Amino acid sequence: MGKQQDVGGSDRHRGSGVAADGASGGDARLVLAQDPAASQLALIELASDSSEVVRRAVASRVDAPAQALRTLTRDPDRQVREAVARNPSTSVGNLLRLVKDADRWVRWAVAGNPACDESVRRVMAETSDKELRGLLAESRELEPELAARLIEDVSPEVRERLATHTHDPEVITALLADRTARVRKGLARNPRTTAAQRSALAQDPVVDVRVALVRAVELAEDDLRRLVDDRSVQVRQALAASELTPPHIRQLLARDPDDLVAGAARGARPAAGSTPVVRAPRLGNRRSGTGPGRPGGGTAH
Repeated sequence: MGKQQDVGGSDRHRGSGVAADGASGGDARLVLAQDPAASQLALIELASDSSEVVRRAVASRVDAPAQALRTLTRDPDRQVREAVARNPSTSVGNLLRLVKDADRWVRWAVAGNPACDESVRRVMAETSDKELRGLLAESRELEPELAARLIEDVSPEVRERLATHTHDPEVITALLADRTARVRKGLARNPRTTAAQRSALAQDPVVDVRVALVRAVELAEDDLRRLVDDRSVQVRQALAASELTPPHIRQLLARDPDDLVAGAARGARPAAGSTPVVRAPRLGNRRSGTGPGRPGGGTAH
């Protein structure tokens, strides 16, 4: 694998920002690489251009010919390969090559490609790259067999991300019994849990789980009444400030003996029509959890 370069690479220092063999020639090739009317033959030739900027332009084109994209999967420039990995026209064969790329950003880009199919996801499930498995865990197209594998993943972060994003009732049920608190915290943020599962989470022994729950989803009246008297000030304060807390529950919390809880209840401004939403997967730099040095994801109180 060649040396990775930033956009423009060493050409930036020559003043062209495009190519090493002159500004006018490089500019003309870049214009051609971006021209919607460029022929397939021209794009194939530009896939081997001396300028990485030109090659990136070709790699980003959804109408780029398969031969050009196949060449660019082996490009020495990481950003070129990443552009191919993101390109929805990239073939499954090329995605299978890129999901094993030595550069993590290229591998992670594959996870967000709409052309990523079951064969690619199977490779992702077997990788030693924890972030790549985490991105897989967030996929809505995740096959039951792969979800079952991720339920047992060695990484609590991967299981947490699966818990937060899964649509599979059986997966939710299995993860509810996970012994790691951060995984149950992920479930607490998942709006697809049942009323019974939310009730169980409302009684979780770990404060962080109960806090995440009251901030993320609507709860039954019995659970709300129980949480009004929660032993943790942190939980009651989160309940008081949550946009999902009904006004009559907030009124009860306004009389809480703790000033912070009472103040949060009196100062809260519920948002009209707010609903819990699972955020879309973030590629590359997503991190979850409760901070360093806390492998259990929270503190029991």
